[in-house]
Amino acid sequence: MTDVEKREAAVPAPAGWDYAPAPEARDIVQLRERYGLFVGGQWLEPTDTYTTISPATEEPLAEIAQASADEVTEAVAAARVAFEDGWSGLPGSERAKYLFRIARILQERAREFAVLESLNGGKPIKESRDVDVPLAAAHFFYYAGWADKLEYAFPNRNPRPLGVAGQIIPWNFPLLMLAWKIAPALAAGNTVVLKPAETTPLSALLFCDVLRQAELPAGVVNIVTGDGRTGAALVESEVDKIAFTGSTDVGKAIQRQLAGRPVKLTLELGGKAANVIFDDAALDQAVEGIVNGIYFNQGHVCCAGSRLFVQESVTDDVIRKLKRRMGTLRVGDPLDKNTDVGAINSRQQLEKIQELVESGREEGAEIYQPPCRLPEKGYWFAPTVFTEVAQSYRIAQEEIFGPVLSVLTFRTPEEALEKANNTPYGLSAGVWTEKGSRILWMAERLRAGVVWANTYNRFDPASPFGGYKESGFGREGGRHGLEPYLRFE
Repeated sequence: MTDVEKREAAVPAPAGWDYAPAPEARDIVQLRERYGLFVGGQWLEPTDTYTTISPATEEPLAEIAQASADEVTEAVAAARVAFEDGWSGLPGSERAKYLFRIARILQERAREFAVLESLNGGKPIKESRDVDVPLAAAHFFYYAGWADKLEYAFPNRNPRPLGVAGQIIPWNFPLLMLAWKIAPALAAGNTVVLKPAETTPLSALLFCDVLRQAELPAGVVNIVTGDGRTGAALVESEVDKIAFTGSTDVGKAIQRQLAGRPVKLTLELGGKAANVIFDDAALDQAVEGIVNGIYFNQGHVCCAGSRLFVQESVTDDVIRKLKRRMGTLRVGDPLDKNTDVGAINSRQQLEKIQELVESGREEGAEIYQPPCRLPEKGYWFAPTVFTEVAQSYRIAQEEIFGPVLSVLTFRTPEEALEKANNTPYGLSAGVWTEKGSRILWMAERLRAGVVWANTYNRFDPASPFGGYKESGFGREGGRHGLEPYLRFE
């Protein structure tokens, strides 16, 4: 039998995988040079403006209105007129039609919103496209279904709308936080004055065009832009409800300002979530959960799993697998479909991250950052993990709000629980184990509003979200998210 001559491969096997650029086109988004205030269904010319930029390139995008206290008062008055002149008395089935329209329009314009979210916020386009925009539309669909069923949601309580809701949202999820706030407020029969974050106002301003398409009555939703002064003016105005998502310090200031006033309040504030890995967990699956928990959206997530607790017997394996996985993360252009970690939202936030990371080095923690080339322009920070971390270190106690993970160890479930709860925050946590009984035992005792089991950062419009302690109070999402927008007779 003759020998068969082996043919050489035409193309040699690659030593590594390099991703060619796959940028999403920007031309689907048409930005104005200057935006005013959306009040009473019309655009009002502002008295003052500032410039919003792209954090990835520091490129100016548009001039944005800086609303004054008088302009905020005008927006609240427009919302009050809309509430009293028909919206509050509209049957729930009719309000639902508007919410369904908004949800469908968001789906139709999903690519446009995804590009704008990444352009103005710095997050990877695949996250905007696959998470933010679909979830925003899902919240409007969900609360559209509740609009004509409030009596069934709260039987024998005679639910009634509050009036005008003032809503202040953060810069990490501009469109999704808008949906979390506006959808339940409208479903309950309230009108809204919403202030987006100073650095990411463009999604909310584009949303005004969605309201026009949906033919929402004038004044039902009003958008005022600006910095903290605008938010303070909204808190001080004649509203019936304040909903705030943001930092704990600002949340405390709002609570002090509203003390003694008949204004309902919900606060969704900071977090320092514990992600707990037991020795019987599926480690490869857990590593994916760790990466999703802290490096998703550059760590700009209030419920980010920024404290990783690993059982001692598997610590070395988890760290080795985690470092190998971190080496595959691609940092760069948020509009590139291959990017895993985008730009830090602002120079101010980047400086805060750098300061806390430096404190971790000085206190003695061991730092690891995978090799990666950061762009020269814009605000960037490499994915970071600290080991040899003590509970007392600032990086284990303070919210960093960036792609920085602190690793600690434990021996027993009791020790893991004690360490996980050793924080002023109480927003979320994760548990990784194959034992259902251990999941239930931990979930019952963790002082966190949301506990994920063998997953992380999973959200659903039907599931309530919120925290304990300095992470705030009140819930958003689900039937629970309607109650803060209702009074009962």
